[in-house]
Amino acid sequence: MEPKIKMFQLITSTHKKQITRLAQQFSMVDISAVVSDLTKLIEKIRSDIPERKRISFGRYSIIKKMGFELYPLILETGFAIFDFSLAVFNNPNYDQFVRSLAIQLVSIYGTETKDLKKVLPFFEKASTDEHWEVRECSAGFIGKLTKKYPIEMHKWYLTMVNSENPLQRRFASESLRPVSDNRWLYKQPEFAFSVIKYLFKEPVAYPRASVGNNLSDWMRIDEKLTYKIVEELAKNGDKNSYWIAYRACRNLVKKEPIMVMDMLGVDTYKYKDRIYSRNNKNTIG
Repeated sequence: MEPKIKMFQLITSTHKKQITRLAQQFSMVDISAVVSDLTKLIEKIRSDIPERKRISFGRYSIIKKMGFELYPLILETGFAIFDFSLAVFNNPNYDQFVRSLAIQLVSIYGTETKDLKKVLPFFEKASTDEHWEVRECSAGFIGKLTKKYPIEMHKWYLTMVNSENPLQRRFASESLRPVSDNRWLYKQPEFAFSVIKYLFKEPVAYPRASVGNNLSDWMRIDEKLTYKIVEELAKNGDKNSYWIAYRACRNLVKKEPIMVMDMLGVDTYKYKDRIYSRNNKNTIG
């Protein structure tokens, strides 16, 4: 009889016991002490991840899972989840991943209550946070709200892509990338494209790169649809649109270098240390 293969668990039974004990103390100890304990627990879970798994499971995965574990436990105590999350998030001196955990709790709160008037300003603030960890985590955690309330969220996204703040424009693009948490978009790509189309002439480098990366991701999901959009961007005469189109081809060029160069009107395509040319069609560098 073959031995059973032990399945990897990010949050083990031991971790769950620690999370339960922590949740039960929320209403009895100072918030800074709770934050300190959460910081230690996040690092403990991370240190328990096998070395070969750490590339796939980082702190984002940990706090995402911790949020789902913590939320019902905090509810049982009668503790005010939103108020706690707001207090943690609003203190920039707290650990940035615990502040991000607060965002995950708020996103779950939003899906449970549909209190978007209360929740969305939280994400607007998170999208411009000075710490990149918080911005990136918030872009990931808002996905569950977008999936559950697409009509309401679409209206909100249109305000974000038209914001004067480039970080909010970037957030809109980054949070609608077709990553694993956004698989529902695979069948509804029009949701994402109807939002990011407002950024197809984005003049600021940081959000512009996100739009290019977004389209590059979509090229893998729906090449036919995305290629048509990228082709239009390359040919519309706007330099920022062309930059986005060029960036969007960073993966497609690996298998269709000539097609990409024809579309972009170039003889050489360069991305980081990769160089494709019509002469050798291969990567150099």
